[in-house]
Amino acid sequence: MEPNTDPVTAYYGLLLDGTASFDPARLRPLLADELVFEGPIAGRVVGADRFVRGVTGFVETMRGMTMLHRLAGDGEAATMYDAELPGGTVRFAEFFRLADGRIAGLRLLYDADRYRAAGGR
Repeated sequence: MEPNTDPVTAYYGLLLDGTASFDPARLRPLLADELVFEGPIAGRVVGADRFVRGVTGFVETMRGMTMLHRLAGDGEAATMYDAELPGGTVRFAEFFRLADGRIAGLRLLYDADRYRAAGGR
């Protein structure tokens, strides 16, 4: 694995640990201060602290995760995974932009209606 993808590997390591051991303080150092997040429900959000709050809510709802695909290039990575939520499985795709060893941008794609119906928050 290329060194520039390490923050993404660590990010998913935290998510895959689930609620029992998820610690937002371990997530924060992986993120650029001015991280730009884009998602179907949140829209465009700037700032790592706001992103951490959102991820924490997701992890608290998630019952499990199955990684389906992962690609990495110079300064970028993409993943596709299924998340088990209380009301069923929802498929997600995430596209990462990396800078200075941190996650600087993240675009998340999923069916927002399906996510809400499955108990996502």
